[in-house]
Amino acid sequence: MTAIAAPAPEAPSAPRWAHLRRILKSTPVNVLLVAVGLLWLVPTVGLLVTSFRPAADYFASGWWQAIAHPAVLTVENYRNILHTGGIGDALITTVLITVPATLLVVLIASLGAYALVFLRWPGRDWVFVLLVALMVVPLQMALIPVATLYGHLGLYGTIPGVVLYHVAFGLPFAIFLMRNFYSGIPKDLLEAARIDGANEWMMFRRIVLPLGMPALASLAIFQFLWVWNDLLVALSFLGAYPHPPLTVNIFNKLSEFGTSIDVISTASFISMIIPLVVFFAFQRYFVRGVLAGAVK
Repeated sequence: MTAIAAPAPEAPSAPRWAHLRRILKSTPVNVLLVAVGLLWLVPTVGLLVTSFRPAADYFASGWWQAIAHPAVLTVENYRNILHTGGIGDALITTVLITVPATLLVVLIASLGAYALVFLRWPGRDWVFVLLVALMVVPLQMALIPVATLYGHLGLYGTIPGVVLYHVAFGLPFAIFLMRNFYSGIPKDLLEAARIDGANEWMMFRRIVLPLGMPALASLAIFQFLWVWNDLLVALSFLGAYPHPPLTVNIFNKLSEFGTSIDVISTASFISMIIPLVVFFAFQRYFVRGVLAGAVK
């Protein structure tokens, strides 16, 4: 009588093992990324905690000890600096510079990129080469000539002068970014719209502009951060302005008060929180905009 062999135990399915191997393989990388992210957050957390601490506690103990004793934290620093430190006027000045500079760069770059990609005109390629060449020109080398020109035009020491300067130096990269993104838009869409009787403005507003929203949002984030955090241009053109921008205001307080860490930390955190809000508001467009034109 022939013996019947016992069935062999079932081996785990291949997809389950493959999934487990992927998890084990990516775990060290994920742990490393989390550790690096936490290290990057340490200065921000320290600045936040320091901005709520009394000035006397700064020299008595480290900021991390305030986490264990949150009762010592106070909002008095923010109350004092908003009422007596001129931060409110500095915020208004910074907004008056940053918002127009960002909107103008986004609008002009979008229109310029449309002309470079979808319109045919003599010298188009040479204009694009010139724009790429202008990207390597540092803004520092134009400070003195532009200051002299502004002195003759009456723009020195004015907000419109600073806005124009940021727009001029932000456009080469902005047009380059938008042009790369628009190059990936199928031209058949615009040809079909032309057949239906659409003019250039209608095609730009109803087809190209909606499709270019990821790149536009990414460009707006870049430009907003550059202008908001600018110190050199604001200090060069608005150093003697009655209500200088936030970066100049913090710089002046650093020179004036020296060791008043409660004033400096509070003003610095106020300056940092608004760009963070703008970044997280457009975060979902950021990666798509940065990779614009990389894959076609």
